[in-house]
Amino acid sequence: MIKLNEISTDPPKDLERDDIEKVTKKLVDRLGELQKVMQAERKHAVLVVMQGMDGSGKDGAVANVFEECHPSGLSVYSFKKPTEEEFAHDFLWRVHKQTPAKGMIQIFNRSHYEDILIQRVHGWIDEDKVNQRIDAINAFEKLLTFDNSTLIFKFYLHISYEQQKLELQERLDEADKHWKHNDNDWKEREHWDEYMRCYEDAMKRSELPWTIVPVDNRWYRNYIIAKTMVDAMEKLDMQYPPLERG
Repeated sequence: MIKLNEISTDPPKDLERDDIEKVTKKLVDRLGELQKVMQAERKHAVLVVMQGMDGSGKDGAVANVFEECHPSGLSVYSFKKPTEEEFAHDFLWRVHKQTPAKGMIQIFNRSHYEDILIQRVHGWIDEDKVNQRIDAINAFEKLLTFDNSTLIFKFYLHISYEQQKLELQERLDEADKHWKHNDNDWKEREHWDEYMRCYEDAMKRSELPWTIVPVDNRWYRNYIIAKTMVDAMEKLDMQYPPLERG
């Protein structure tokens, strides 16, 4: 049983930041190498799901962890409020067309999980619909895995209630972060406990595992994400294709 309030949002106390940042740099470099081989081989795809409360550092994680990946093999998509056309289709319609082709890394900054998080927190869907959507999500992710050789990483960026307040306040106080400010983020913060309950339930009922990433210290966030991805992608045993001669 996952209880997020019992999981630390800080790194282990015996870790030294300088040491971890050196390791992270090597992991980020290696991730870039693996991405280039995957793009050339075109046998696998990677989908990275980034979920977390406002201020948990999704944009920063993307910028830091994937900085050595080649832009031609990397795409980032951020799911906003559905458009009128998207509302007229099933909730996964807009998601499926953003999934990665073989050879590509696709990052979801927020994802299909929004449809069982924010909608559930605010009571816009009932629990029967929640259950149906969780089943659909599990089937959808299974489809991507077996039918398109997609390796799926699901990262929950675990920020503390106290740290989130600091992050949101920075958006008010620092000019270079004003563009990130949204009054609604403070309103959503009022539903913190309910969001935690819904996240816990989503992770518990997911057939593919989530990685809970402590993010109060951003250097540790980068390390966990990079290490998780490199460890899994190394197991794919990817190779550059041989030279083809006419």
